[in-house]
Amino acid sequence: MVLKLYGWTRSVATRRAACILKEKNVPFQFINVDITKGEHKAADYLAKQPFGQVPYIEDDGFTLFESRAISRYVAEKYAAQGTPNLLPSKDASLKEKALFEQAASIELSSFEPHALDVILEKFFAQTPDEDRIAKLLTTINSKLTVYDKLLGNQQYLAGEHVTLADLWHLPLGFMLENAGYNVMSDEGRPNVARWWKDISARPAWKAVENGV
Repeated sequence: MVLKLYGWTRSVATRRAACILKEKNVPFQFINVDITKGEHKAADYLAKQPFGQVPYIEDDGFTLFESRAISRYVAEKYAAQGTPNLLPSKDASLKEKALFEQAASIELSSFEPHALDVILEKFFAQTPDEDRIAKLLTTINSKLTVYDKLLGNQQYLAGEHVTLADLWHLPLGFMLENAGYNVMSDEGRPNVARWWKDISARPAWKAVENGV
């Protein structure tokens, strides 16, 4: 039975999960859940995703929600296909596993909250607060300056090969750039710019960057 991905085509989290499915060459059926019509709050949807958010997957009778959990599940279950080592392998060293968890924590705590708040303020607030956006961008820039130091010593956030921790940046980084906030490609941070050019050009992301 083909894996099913339920989500809204333009959502950040849905594109995050879809990108990983494509990185791992996992065939999937996409079922669009139109959040503009409230389909994510319908009773049959809430039975699968009780928080009423997108996305979730069904894989051979197994249901799972939260895009990062989906990513980890897909990367481990389909480890033998597609892009290798998006998660540390079972025989990876303790150091490799710890460095991946460090990178994953950086994305979740130092990038996602601030980037998401910029996008919500810019595109979803009735009257965008430009002062708040400016403060958020200042925070993002300060965080990415630290990224630049880390990436000056290695190709990717967890080491020398791409992992989920890198790819999880793609949807929000893409939206920031499209909004004209060139924080990911700023030439003043050459290591971040090099890293961003690399991950944002990946075929798996290109396939879903404008919608699943």
